[in-house]
Amino acid sequence: MKLLIVESPSKAKTIEKYLDGAYTVRASVGHIRDLPKSNKDAIDIPAGFVPRYEISKGKERVVHELKSLGEKATEIMLATDPDREGEAISWHLKTILEEDHEGKNPSSRAKLTTGQIASYGAGKKIKVPIKRVTFHEITKEAVETALKNPRDIDQNLVKAQEARRVLDRLVGYDLSGIIWKKVRYGLSAGRVQSPALRIIMEREREIRAFIPKQYWTIEGIFETSGRSQLILSCVEEPRDKKVVDKILDLGNKEKWFVKDLKTSEQKRQPRPPFTTSTLQQTASNRLGFSPSRTMQVAQKLYEAGHITYMRTDSMNLSIVAQNQILALVE
Repeated sequence: MKLLIVESPSKAKTIEKYLDGAYTVRASVGHIRDLPKSNKDAIDIPAGFVPRYEISKGKERVVHELKSLGEKATEIMLATDPDREGEAISWHLKTILEEDHEGKNPSSRAKLTTGQIASYGAGKKIKVPIKRVTFHEITKEAVETALKNPRDIDQNLVKAQEARRVLDRLVGYDLSGIIWKKVRYGLSAGRVQSPALRIIMEREREIRAFIPKQYWTIEGIFETSGRSQLILSCVEEPRDKKVVDKILDLGNKEKWFVKDLKTSEQKRQPRPPFTTSTLQQTASNRLGFSPSRTMQVAQKLYEAGHITYMRTDSMNLSIVAQNQILALVE
């Protein structure tokens, strides 16, 4: 039996249909381990900022199932999302699957309690190869290609995610506590909000330092020989009311004519595929969606195989997608 682990249950169902029973597909349902809620127990600072992970609350049954299936598997593939968080989830899954019955594993950076071992029923240590696969779209071709090209877990991505998480705990949690007391309960602060606040304040200072100056824009409504109307703008934007009155006076008294006519060819390019940023902006402008709602909808579409992975700055479209679009257009 070959085991393929993804993040979401709906994605698992879609991929299992594509693979026709070649793999047993199961979902981790997001992260399976995290830092304890207590800051005191979360990070061992004297040891060199070592995180102390524990099984996330409510994930004991998921871990037990994955561990049981892993013990029977001849091959294990980790197909979590192709981003930093997905890489970290794969690393946690590999660590848990390779732990022995005492929860010991040098790479886990944590020792499980007796209660945790009992709760998810860790058995013998899994010795089959555990590989990582990634795909940016949930199509049959993309999944099959990914399974033919497995790789090791990218430790650089794992360390990047871990560093962000540790920084959130060391800085964000303490700052948030102060903000809850001084400003309002429920607000958060940390590595993202602090620089964002600085950018906003710098812009606010620019706005306050701005000295407004008055000027006029002048427009004229003209009628062509074909009785159609044109609205033309004056190239000058005078700051003096006397100059404005002079232009208006001349404009109303004198006759107008076309001095020069230039023609040029204009090309319109289709809009590029969405990136994370442009997807959120368009959803906000056209539909009034918040970024979180947009990403929730996009995640469901991705899991159902309707769109490529949406957390990206890449505008690449696969050959399969391009051919399908061309077939539909034709």
